[in-house]
Formats: sequence, structure tokens, C-alpha cells
Amino acid sequence: MTKPFSPKEVAYRVKAQLRRTEYRQNSLCCDSVKIGELVIDPEGCTVMKRNNHIELTAKEFEILQYLAENKGRVISRERLYETIWREDSFGCDNTVMVHIRHLREKLEDNPTVPKYIITIKGLGYKLVNPYEK
Repeated sequence: MTKPFSPKEVAYRVKAQLRRTEYRQNSLCCDSVKIGELVIDPEGCTVMKRNNHIELTAKEFEILQYLAENKGRVISRERLYETIWREDSFGCDNTVMVHIRHLREKLEDNPTVPKYIITIKGLGYKLVNPYEK
């Protein structure tokens, strides 16, 4: 951090760091997660869809795993960036959007009409099971 800085900013940064540390500790669970036709295996860092292996980059896998751990919850781009990249999200919206687009291209049957990773305008993204209503 560069000087001058406000005590509020220090508090926010400490809080964000604690949240990221808690996420890393909690994300060590080994159980596979099934969402619709997707099977996410955190231990093997693999994703399967209809018994086909889907190649993901490390960041794409981390994003998908985080969304799966928070299935059905809306996660903001800022929170995704801070959690996955482990740094503050000052002006990094495009990075998350590009990774989400790549994930959709790999996971969705039709990436222009996503069924798994849904955009909630103005709020963020959420992972849903398209077969649950």
C-alpha cells in the first residue's frame, strides 16, 4: 500500500485477506460435486461432462470450484477476483469476464445461452443446475 492511506482501507484489506485465507482452508475438501451433467473433482482437479473430460486452466478450475462451493449464490466479479487471484480488484472486471467466457465455451452446449453459469446483471455470476427448478 502506498501512503497516504485511510484506516478504513487497511481494515478492508485485512478483512479481504482473512476471507481469502478462509477460502483456501475450506476449499481443501475432496468430495466430487455433481451439478447437472457436470462432475467436478477437486482432488484430481478434473471436470467431466457426459463422461467426457473437459480441459480447464488452473484459474478456470478455481473459478468453477468456487462457484460450485457457492452453488445458487450470486458472486460478484470483485469477490471472484479477490478470492481467485488473491489481490484487490481495482479495475479488474475484464479479467473475470474473459475467464467466465472461456469457461462457458468449454462447459456449455451453447455458450451464448448459458445454462450453468448465469449472469445476474449488475450483481455477478451464479452456478446453477439447469435440471433443478
